[in-house]
Amino acid sequence: MNSQLNHTFSSPFSPFYYSQTLLVVAPLKVRCFRRSSGPAPVPGVSVKKLTSKAPIPRRARNFLKTVRRDAQAALFDYLHCTRGFSYLDSEQISRNAPRFLRYLVSKIKRDEKDVTGALTRFFRYHPINEFEPFLESLGLSQYAVASLLPDNMMFLTDDTSLLDNYHVLFDYGVPHTKIGKIFKEAGEVFRYGYGVLNMKLRDFENLGLCQSTVINLVICCPNLLLPGKKDEFIVVLDKLKDIGFESDWIVSCLSSKHTYNWSRIHDTMCFLSEISYSNPQMITLVKANPPLLFEGSRAYLLVTQLVKLGLSRNTIYHWFTENPKILTFNHAKRICRAIKFLREIGMDRENIAGTVSANIQLIGTYPLKYPNFVLKDFKGDRACLSKIIQEDPMNLLRLASDWETKSLWKRTELSNSLLKKAFLLSLGYVENSDEMKKVFKLVEGRGGLLQERFDCLVEAGLDRNDVVQMFRRTPKMLNGTKEEILKKIENVKKYSSFGVESIVRFPTFLTYDARPHFSRFCVKAIDKPFCSKVVHGTKPWKEAMKKAVKTTHRHAKRAKPLVENLITKLPSTLPPAAKYSICDTCKDSYDSVIHELHASIAVVKNGDKNERLNLMLSAAYTDLEDCSRAFLDFKVPTKNQLFKSNEVTAKLISTCLAVEKASPK
Repeated sequence: MNSQLNHTFSSPFSPFYYSQTLLVVAPLKVRCFRRSSGPAPVPGVSVKKLTSKAPIPRRARNFLKTVRRDAQAALFDYLHCTRGFSYLDSEQISRNAPRFLRYLVSKIKRDEKDVTGALTRFFRYHPINEFEPFLESLGLSQYAVASLLPDNMMFLTDDTSLLDNYHVLFDYGVPHTKIGKIFKEAGEVFRYGYGVLNMKLRDFENLGLCQSTVINLVICCPNLLLPGKKDEFIVVLDKLKDIGFESDWIVSCLSSKHTYNWSRIHDTMCFLSEISYSNPQMITLVKANPPLLFEGSRAYLLVTQLVKLGLSRNTIYHWFTENPKILTFNHAKRICRAIKFLREIGMDRENIAGTVSANIQLIGTYPLKYPNFVLKDFKGDRACLSKIIQEDPMNLLRLASDWETKSLWKRTELSNSLLKKAFLLSLGYVENSDEMKKVFKLVEGRGGLLQERFDCLVEAGLDRNDVVQMFRRTPKMLNGTKEEILKKIENVKKYSSFGVESIVRFPTFLTYDARPHFSRFCVKAIDKPFCSKVVHGTKPWKEAMKKAVKTTHRHAKRAKPLVENLITKLPSTLPPAAKYSICDTCKDSYDSVIHELHASIAVVKNGDKNERLNLMLSAAYTDLEDCSRAFLDFKVPTKNQLFKSNEVTAKLISTCLAVEKASPK
């Protein structure tokens, strides 16, 4: 009996126990249960893979807010009341471990209404690996959690140093969900003895950094908390202070998405100090582009190549201050590629320096093609290509980039703008007037196309002055294509008793969309025409939902005979085991699909009070996917009649989901 209750008393469960930062008072609510069945745990077996890599059924992946809330309450009750964790720790873990909650929900019955009670019973006989929800709540991904789980521990109280150092970081102000990054990149921090981590944090404050700055620093650079890693940071910080930067400026430029090499940052600072003649110049240079200092490996390489070309420090500094974009990653990469391009075609150093100096901003903006590709137009004559570029440095961009194409596009845009302006002036608008500016924004299309659309209205029998007045009242009437306008005029002639002249009084008619309209219940549908056919003739949402689900249920039942006779329709070359596997999978899938759809009809009829309809339809869709995937896994030809029926059924279920999303909640 005592061995069976080890789980209950493995934590500090006395009414009072001390947890470094606060005195935790655990309620005297002891839950003792006898294991009714099931094998005893085998000593020495690793518990690392207990739940971290357990597959989660698809039905549990999308669960409702009410289910999630009940699961959170059950996990909180287990951690706080049964295991004796503090209220704050239990709340943080239960609220920030969504994947673990899905795993727990997958362990109870699908139609279980009392989720909290079911999970409470589950916890009685199935102790969980507490490290998994704890690590997930720290902001770690599923794969990171699986790789960081300890091998021979299940209970957090077995690792006291982990909890103590976690409380130090949390009490200091590090956000709960950011502690996971520190655990992943500097796990040794959580093995420190009492007071060591707190002392390291205070050491950063002694350097002149405020508490909020220290918090951001350890989040971005967790390695600084490890032994011997802080010295390089102190050297960089002291050098920045000597130049004239404030202590907190450096942290404002850091990002948790990058890792930082403080030794390389120090080398970059020394290099930049050689380029600039004074500290104010370096401050101007770094503040204009902070990534140059912290992520500037590409810019560092660029400056090195420019120096090798014989360019002076003053010239390089002038470029950087005038055009800070040159130091960005993409610009620096393109300039380095241009220098390499010129070297490969045999240009000497002086001419390379002159070519780059003449167009450094444009060279950094447009990527160049490879030399071999450009040399095809010169039959491989490198000297000829080099000579052409030396005569006019702009030829580098004309021949080896799409600069000419983009320039042509800009000229075309300007030409279109002028044509549109000329068209409006021909209709009597005053140049640069507020009315003309307003109409210019409303009208879509090039000037030539606008004139064609205008002329087609005149050719249809309307007076030009009438068309001008129509346009002044409704400028958007010419936004449609010429074919659309002609089709609308043809419809007026064909289907109405009024003549074309009736359009003069109602020019907005030409702005209406002539394309077919779909049902309002099919806004979210992938195939809107198909969805509109399914719910055709329905007005209330409940009626549309009921019709869609019934149609899907009827189609799934009609496919049941195909499932029963499937084994006779499969290719004879397929092994018997594969045939039985496909048949069993599809039979189970269709049983589940029909069951879910039948239950969905009842939910629609009685009202979706617990918001279960979406979950049931999603479950039916994923069950059907299992059958289709079985065909693909064994490479069965998709011409099979059941496979085609699966596609139609999936389309119908997708339609049901789209109609469900249109629910007037």
